[in-house]
Amino acid sequence: MGWLASLVYRSLEWKERQRAQRALLLHKDEAGGAEDLDLGVRGETMAYWYLRQSGYTVVAQNWRSRSGAGELDLVGWDGPVLAFVEVKTRTSDAGGPPEAAVSLKKQERVIKAAREYLWRLKRQPVNYRFDVVSISLKPEEGLCLRLIKDAFKA
Repeated sequence: MGWLASLVYRSLEWKERQRAQRALLLHKDEAGGAEDLDLGVRGETMAYWYLRQSGYTVVAQNWRSRSGAGELDLVGWDGPVLAFVEVKTRTSDAGGPPEAAVSLKKQERVIKAAREYLWRLKRQPVNYRFDVVSISLKPEEGLCLRLIKDAFKA
């Protein structure tokens, strides 16, 4: 299935580059309001296919805890390690790089949701970690995606 994930990821990457070029031509900023939700969905879709292309087996998307602890953007196996992946997407560096938005408070919410996920899994994996996928979609530069493995500790 690696070739399919690679094909889909390259298609999405091409689409984002086209969108960035159009934004430059129109001199318009895409951020704000309902478009922020669209940006988040686009980022999570890109991250999903990037992780698949990188060999992850994604087992959950947008998993919400029943206790209200939080949401896990993506959960996947990277070989024998279960990775809880937080995705951050930005169109500018005004607030710093996307991964800077994973504050201590956000990390605590992700950790709490991950603990609930593990409890519901009914089997405790020996190895798990917290990854961050940082996505910049700047009209001037296009798409820049970075996977930060083991970005923070529980």
